Amino acid sequence: MHFYGALILFVTVSAACGLTCYQCVGKGCTDTFTCPASSGLDRCSSIDVNGIVTKSCMNSALCVAPITCCSTDLCNGATPAASSILLLMASSAIVTLFL
Repeated sequence: MHFYGALILFVTVSAACGLTCYQCVGKGCTDTFTCPASSGLDRCSSIDVNGIVTKSCMNSALCVAPITCCSTDLCNGATPAASSILLLMASSAIVTLFL
């Protein structure tokens, strides 16, 4: 029972701390910034204009094309979160062989 209380506490504290986004201009973005929730900045944004990429916090009402917005921590990074096709094929082959 104590585990659930601690879990609820951590979820509440992380939600109160605000959204963390990458904030930079140009390529090779590694700077992070915690968006102040009190000012309405509730999305991470990324925009590419003529090859210059700008990443920052933004209000959801301002998220219109060509700006891409997302709502999870560090979601405006450059690294894709998708699995590689080779990993998917290997796992499918293992499942087929052993089932």
